[in-house]
Formats: sequence, structure tokens, C-alpha cells
Amino acid sequence: MITVTNANKHYGTFAALDNVSLDIPSGALTALLGPSGSGKSTLLRSIAGLETLDSGVVTIAERDVTNVSPQKRDIGFVFQHYAAFKHMTVRDNVAFGLKIRKRPKPEIKKKVDDLLEIVGLDGFQHRYPAQLSGGQRQRMALARALAVDPQVLLLDEPFGALDAKVRADLRTWLRRLHEEVHVTTVLVTHDQEEALDVADRIAVMNKGRIEQIGSPEDVYDRPANEFVMSFLGAVAKLNGHLVRPHDIRVGRDPSMALAAHEGTAQSAGVTRATVGRVVQLGFEVRVELRNAATGDLFTAQVTRGDAAALHLAEGETVYARATRIPELPVS
Repeated sequence: MITVTNANKHYGTFAALDNVSLDIPSGALTALLGPSGSGKSTLLRSIAGLETLDSGVVTIAERDVTNVSPQKRDIGFVFQHYAAFKHMTVRDNVAFGLKIRKRPKPEIKKKVDDLLEIVGLDGFQHRYPAQLSGGQRQRMALARALAVDPQVLLLDEPFGALDAKVRADLRTWLRRLHEEVHVTTVLVTHDQEEALDVADRIAVMNKGRIEQIGSPEDVYDRPANEFVMSFLGAVAKLNGHLVRPHDIRVGRDPSMALAAHEGTAQSAGVTRATVGRVVQLGFEVRVELRNAATGDLFTAQVTRGDAAALHLAEGETVYARATRIPELPVS
């Protein structure tokens, strides 16, 4: 387990970390999620020993490493822009840490072969970094970090420089990799979808503090506050409530916006609205609506099938209601 207790870090008057405490379970993949400047990378680098805390304690496996050098913390670190040894092959890059530790050659060969197979680069061992795609270079970086059997793997926006399709593929791959190697892993990301997709636990950060820690389901379905809800995904404001656009039911008449057991339109909070833009988003459709009573704009997200059945067009009248309203604390 990694434990951070009362961590503080300032750059001049800017508080990068403001009394942060966090427990990261052994064997779990924990995401530090937040906007730019939220403190997530500073927290990761403090765990790695690359930043010196103003105050606070970091322990790894019950060992106080607050004042221990990065080389002696038994960690693997992968950055967004991986600095590979350009003159070395993939095999030699992955083997580098093992050679520094003077491991026996047969052990190095077996370890590198096993890792290259795990990360899907077993046919690329004689290539050089310049001959790899961005995604392949990051796989090589992960193999190199794992080669020395670290207690902890720290990933700082490892896929941030890659295009959307490659990032999506690597997210799936990283999840499979973690399930195979079970190394305690901390992932820094600003990408909500990435965190929800790969992490066992998510710590949502903002302005140097942790707003909420929980499973992906907890932080998405039961946000601690408006910031968490807004940062984790799109929100719409309907009748004074923040709701997810996909939790808004749309119908041609008041009764169509209700499920069979939900009583009358008035008691269920059905809102009359005018259709604005209708935008195709692949398998879903975003419908921009204006509340007829208040003039407020809000957005609903419906399936393509529902949109086709409703024949939605700009200027038409529809009825909408929230099927689920998260319970946010009163501020």
C-alpha cells in the first residue's frame, strides 16, 4: 500500500498540494484525475521522490520513503514523453535496468522475452525506437519499467500525446496488462473516460485537494459535489437540478416522457421544451432543448432509435424529465 499523509507543496504562493492524504491499496490501479493545475502530477512526482514535499509523509509498503531518493523507492515510472535510448534496440532498452543491476544474462533474456510477449512487442525486439509507433514506444516504456519488478508503477499521462483511437486501444491493453501483472499502479490523467475505463479507484483532484475517492461507479453515480459531477461527464440543468444528459427522457407528449409506473406528468416533473439543434454522435444523438417556461437551455442525450422514432426537428415541442437526479450535498 502507498500512503500519503498531510502532504503540502507550494510553488511560491501557489498551493500545488493542500494537506493531501490518500491511501492507495496494494495491487490496485488508482487514477489521479483532475484538470490542469489540480495537483495530480505533483502528487505522483512526490510519491516517486521527484518532488520534495514542504511537509507530509509518504510510505510505500509501510516504509517511510519521504526522504528516500527515487532510485531507492522501488518504483517504475513512465512519462507522457518517454525518453528511450535511441541507439539501443527495443530489447536493449527493456533490459537496461536489469543490466545496471548486474542480473545474470540468462535471467535478463528470459525476463525481457516474457515482457515483450506480455506487451505485444515480441516481434519487435531488434527494432529501434524510431521504427516504432507512438503506442508501441509507450508499450516498450511500460515493459522497461516493469523489468526490474517494481513494487509500484507510476504512470504520468502515458497516452496523452497519442491520438484518440490509439489511446482507446491502449486503455484496453493497459487494463489487461494490469490484470496480468497485478502491480500497484498509479495513473495520472485529465481524461475522464480513461480513468473510468481502466481504474479500480479514482481520486478526483481540484486546486491541490482531493474532492472524492471511490470506485468509478461511486464517483460517477454518486458524486460528492458539483465539481466532481461536472468534471466526470456532461451535465444538464433541468428544473434546478444537475442531471446527466443521458438520464433525461424525451417524449412527444407528457405521458411519453414517463415510465408506466411514474404517475402523472405534473407529479413527475415533466418539462415542456422546444427542440433546438439535433446532433448525431455515432450511436447516440444530442438534443439541445429550451425550457418553455423559463427559457433555460439544457441538453438531452438519446439513442439513435429513440431519436428516429420521435422524428425530432428544430422548433418542435417535446416533453422531458429527469429519470435520475444525483443527491448532491447542499452547499
